Amino acid sequence: MLGSLGKLIERQIKKAQAEGQLEGLEGEGQPLPDRSSEAQTDPALAAGHRIMAQAGVLPEEFDIKKKLDAARKAYAAQTDPKERKITMALIAELEMRYNMARDARRAFLR
Repeated sequence: MLGSLGKLIERQIKKAQAEGQLEGLEGEGQPLPDRSSEAQTDPALAAGHRIMAQAGVLPEEFDIKKKLDAARKAYAAQTDPKERKITMALIAELEMRYNMARDARRAFLR
């Protein structure tokens, strides 16, 4: 059964190529994006996140995670103890907000 499904898919791809439906697509001629981080996640969830990202609509936790990563990098580069203390407080706040947003999304999906 799987072999016949594969053949059907191949025929559909060849038909689309012959009709020119696969030309001029976004990212044509470029390597596929690295999605190795998605290897251990649910494929449907990963696809949903990609679609939301392309539409510019991501869960709040993704934005917070970016800010958290930037704050951690800034902390590592700082040498002034006062600046490090301020940045550490920011990291603690962002970690708390990130965990709350992540837990809220997980509770919503259950």
